[in-house]
Amino acid sequence: MMNEYPIIHTNIWDAVWAVPVILVVVLAAKWFFKVPSTWLSTIATVFALILSVFISHPGNLAAGLFMGFFYSAAALGLLYSLKHSYLAFRQT
Repeated sequence: MMNEYPIIHTNIWDAVWAVPVILVVVLAAKWFFKVPSTWLSTIATVFALILSVFISHPGNLAAGLFMGFFYSAAALGLLYSLKHSYLAFRQT
């Protein structure tokens, strides 16, 4: 039985460049390729996993998978919170 959590080494650059890159990819897919909004979370998750596993954490699959889902959630949370904040501002 495993009693320890995997050690995931990350730094501020992961959050500073990975989340904005994923956000730009999602917005480009939405604006330029006219992808339906229902597919944006899938695109963000797939791209974040690829980015995390092969670029950010190439030697550690567990860290790459965990951080890929984290990057995807952070980018989509930012996107939808900005959208709803803008819509709330426009209603006032």
